[in-house]
Amino acid sequence: MIADYLEADRMTADLHRIGIDPPIDASAYDLIFLGTFTWEMGATPDEVKDFVLEIGYKPNNVALFGTGDTQFGGDDLFCLAVDKLAAFYESRWPGLKIEQSPRGSQELIVEKWLEGVLHHVKSLA
Repeated sequence: MIADYLEADRMTADLHRIGIDPPIDASAYDLIFLGTFTWEMGATPDEVKDFVLEIGYKPNNVALFGTGDTQFGGDDLFCLAVDKLAAFYESRWPGLKIEQSPRGSQELIVEKWLEGVLHHVKSLA
């Protein structure tokens, strides 16, 4: 959904599948969208931790998003991995947290978040 939105705005988007695709050169990207789910009691998944190690440094152009499930852990743990990663990367954007797969009104939340991130990036250019 994010890639489709970016491409509709005439931007190029590469999809990197953590643990499957070869490591990326983060410095080659103007903006990195990093998605995660929240594992167990609010933990960041090992695959995402591997990506952090793969990069080797903390780029300042990372926007975080993730899905969660409020029925497991309630509001306190909902998408906690997004909060942890946003703090780790000192992201300039608030993390996007949505319930499982975005549908209906959640798609609008994703679009609004993307508009905010891209507006900020374009204003810096």
